[in-house]
Amino acid sequence: MNNIFTCVVVDDEPIAREIIESFIEKTPNLSLKASFSNALETIQFAQENEADIYFLDINMPEINGLSLAKIVNADAHIIFTTAYRDYAIDGFNLNVIDYLLKPIAFDRFLQAIKKIPLKKQQQQEVKKQNIEDHFLFVRSERKMVKVNFNEIIYIESLSDYLKIHLIDKTIVTRETISNIETKLPEKLCIRVHRSFIVSVNFIEAYTNEYVEIDKKAIPISRNYKESVLQKLSGI
Repeated sequence: MNNIFTCVVVDDEPIAREIIESFIEKTPNLSLKASFSNALETIQFAQENEADIYFLDINMPEINGLSLAKIVNADAHIIFTTAYRDYAIDGFNLNVIDYLLKPIAFDRFLQAIKKIPLKKQQQQEVKKQNIEDHFLFVRSERKMVKVNFNEIIYIESLSDYLKIHLIDKTIVTRETISNIETKLPEKLCIRVHRSFIVSVNFIEAYTNEYVEIDKKAIPISRNYKESVLQKLSGI
């Protein structure tokens, strides 16, 4: 596995955090990006930063891990860490990567990590199939609506909803931006921000800070700047 996954650890128990942090340090394709003792700090971090994996304790004060997963899940893989078996069904209902029961052994930790590239591979297969089809279907207003890739101008995330701005209309669908990103052709659509995907065909101009589409300045975030500018300069 050549990918480096950035990780965030969230647990109100210091020893539990240290254990997961040590596991991350020992795993070559993982890198610790942040560690928090409560959900509120995590939410603030998630609003301003990107991370690949969140290790979330479930039984925490104020906001538990199940609720927290619904906030960060759009842009990250979730692995629950908890001492309580009773939450397992709830965890898997959120489509998380894995559910680790404390005390967590290192080999069990590695099993969870190995599931992530498998999921990415499956997403790539879906994307390849969609490229051949040149379209996808999304649910909107109680029906499945066809979206042609070459008609997409840009896509805007509004929490659990998306606005897909097309040439002649806008479609609103209950979907996350990360999920729809896996279904779009990389050569045509670029993620420029945690809340925006744009079509290269409709970019009228760009700077280091934004892309201009239909006289609208769409920001390029710090986490996507290098890849966006590299891709645009190579077109």
